Amino acid sequence: MRYVLLVSYDGTHFAGYQRQKRGERTVQGVLEQAAGEIFGTPTRVTASGRTDAGVHAEGQVCHLDGETGIPPAKLRECFNRLLPPDCKVRASAAAPCGFDVTRGARKKTYVYRFYTAPCDLPLCSRYAVRIKERPDLSRMREAAALLTGEHDFAAFSAAGSSAKTTVRTIYAVEICSETKDGHTMYEVAVTGSGFLYNMVRILTGEILAVGCGKTTENIVRAFRTGERSLIARTMPPAGLTLRSVDYGVSLFEDPE
Repeated sequence: MRYVLLVSYDGTHFAGYQRQKRGERTVQGVLEQAAGEIFGTPTRVTASGRTDAGVHAEGQVCHLDGETGIPPAKLRECFNRLLPPDCKVRASAAAPCGFDVTRGARKKTYVYRFYTAPCDLPLCSRYAVRIKERPDLSRMREAAALLTGEHDFAAFSAAGSSAKTTVRTIYAVEICSETKDGHTMYEVAVTGSGFLYNMVRILTGEILAVGCGKTTENIVRAFRTGERSLIARTMPPAGLTLRSVDYGVSLFEDPE
């Protein structure tokens, strides 16, 4: 039987989602260790996509196969008794017939957070990155509008990508900010059909650069030429969170 899990994790002390040959601590590793105890046999836990070292998730979706008399919705409690504090299952259910967590994903939404403040703020810096210059929201949104749609995002991918094609569709890029207690927090939410290696962190870096005075002309040139050097630096992983994965159907009755 196939089960589906809604997983949340703080990526700070994980070497990414995927198991590593050198035995580093990974999200897949702790999930599979728990699954092995629950099902009594080695059990592979597959995610909708691999998050990098230091990247967080609010709503990562995973599937696994196994046989147990435990009701699907109760698997959450079983996993959470065995999982560490920085990785928990928010919901569990029986997977729909023919469900595949990777191939079935229609949209993914990532959120990148950064803030302006005179110094690093301990209660922010775990999930957001401090920047020195206050960006112009209208300029950032101008850049976001150019990035929306179907484009060849070759210039927005880090070296090492194994993707067969660099064409992706960005459905929406939403930018908001909130000032509180002397600092301003910014959120860049990107929804797309899929993403290349480091793509959201690079997109955010370019949006921020435009907000701080860079011209948008390089975005147009980058789409045409695929030159990575035209685009801003890759933002650090700590600010990135996988918010949700959309399958076009409701997988869980109540994720809370």
